[in-house]
Amino acid sequence: MARVCELTGKKTISGNNVSHSNRKTRRKFYPNLQEKKFFIPEENRWVTLKVSTSAIRTISKKGLSAYLKELRQAGKTINI
Repeated sequence: MARVCELTGKKTISGNNVSHSNRKTRRKFYPNLQEKKFFIPEENRWVTLKVSTSAIRTISKKGLSAYLKELRQAGKTINI
């Protein structure tokens, strides 16, 4: 699977390693993704998602259903 957050869409970005002599070589910056199980009380089921830690923090503040509703209003398509 790709290293992409299923909710926020965060993905790998590229940049440079910069040495002491200021030589630049390409590198990748990976998002901090975790596989986490969430319970959806409206549907009475568990869902496993690959999400970034910032999304986990937002879900624990707002709740999963409120966060999904907010994402759908912003126009993002979510397949859960």
